[in-house]
Amino acid sequence: MKKLKRFFIVILFIATAFFIYVEVVNRNSVNMTYRQKVLKAVYPAIMWLGKITGKNSKKIMSNKQPTVSFYTLKGTLNDGSTLDFATLKGKKVMLVNTASECGYTGQYESLQTLSEQYKNKLIVIGFPANDFKEQEKGTDEQIAAFCKKNYGVSFPLMKKSIVVKSPQQNDVYKWLTEEIQNGWNNTVPSWNFSKYIVNEKGELTNYFESSISPLSREVTDALK
Repeated sequence: MKKLKRFFIVILFIATAFFIYVEVVNRNSVNMTYRQKVLKAVYPAIMWLGKITGKNSKKIMSNKQPTVSFYTLKGTLNDGSTLDFATLKGKKVMLVNTASECGYTGQYESLQTLSEQYKNKLIVIGFPANDFKEQEKGTDEQIAAFCKKNYGVSFPLMKKSIVVKSPQQNDVYKWLTEEIQNGWNNTVPSWNFSKYIVNEKGELTNYFESSISPLSREVTDALK
């Protein structure tokens, strides 16, 4: 009986400590659900586990000439305006499918840091999608507010769309995931926060899975 009592005391202590930790980590968070707060708190552990287990850590690279020019693409931004990809000529572009209730949502902060560090040579573009376990249920307005208030996101966010293979797949992601268009790659996003890099010439050069941080050496080397 004493052992059982001690066990429950330890569990209560751990639960209390974790609750306090979550609240401390999220002391500046705005309008977050408790799930979002927990995910933000455990994000470092998720990234560490990915690093040691190799889960969601695939990376591939090439730079073949695309059949369809990247610069013929257009997309709808979060506010309803049009982004003409021809305006991106001369800069590298990172395209990331994002979600607000994912274990990797903390990467919003790293993506913002990356966009600021490489602002003269890189454009980061987020593509909110609800394709993986319905982890992006918010409206475009809610997504924009969540990202700005909690992660300081100022890089472009596109209108929520579908990035996996389907008749409704976003045209940009059709280009990214069809060899017949981009010249070499058929790999679709394996989870939220998969990253594609297009170089200054409009050539797809890299794909990184979710567990690879936007600030990792692999990614920054690809931006040199």
